[in-house]
Amino acid sequence: MSSFHPHEIKVREGSGNPQGLRIAIVVSRFNNLVTDRLLDGALDALARAGATSSDLEVIKVPGAWELPVVVAELARLAKTDAIVCLGCVVRGDTPHFDYVAGESAKGIGAVAVDSGIPVANGVLTTNTMEQALDRAGGKLGNKGAEAAMCAVEMAQLLRDLKSTKG
Repeated sequence: MSSFHPHEIKVREGSGNPQGLRIAIVVSRFNNLVTDRLLDGALDALARAGATSSDLEVIKVPGAWELPVVVAELARLAKTDAIVCLGCVVRGDTPHFDYVAGESAKGIGAVAVDSGIPVANGVLTTNTMEQALDRAGGKLGNKGAEAAMCAVEMAQLLRDLKSTKG
């Protein structure tokens, strides 16, 4: 049996440096009490990491259901290095939640895989509005900020992988 030492194995990961990356943030207006906070968190995290306003674009859509079609068009246009999706779907008394949350996540994921452009899913799917607010700058942090930095890291990692001749 072979034994490897951790320092002998090449490990690659993306950096949290957004400089030079073109980033689109697609945000749902539905549940804007939450999504405005997610957007603020994303923009703040990107600014603190060194992004410039000229490299950022915010696109607002009616709801989480509409996110995948806009994300797909952004990917098709190939003018962005990473896309951040922000939204909030709160469970109600009908199965509507399951359809919207599931199809939104499925569509967002499909665009990322099909296009090769990192698409971070910052769409909250919660049982209550309180849970959503806790994740949008409340006691559980800001998932918008986390999604933005995930998109940056993935874009940098993909750049590194593409630039390496094999």
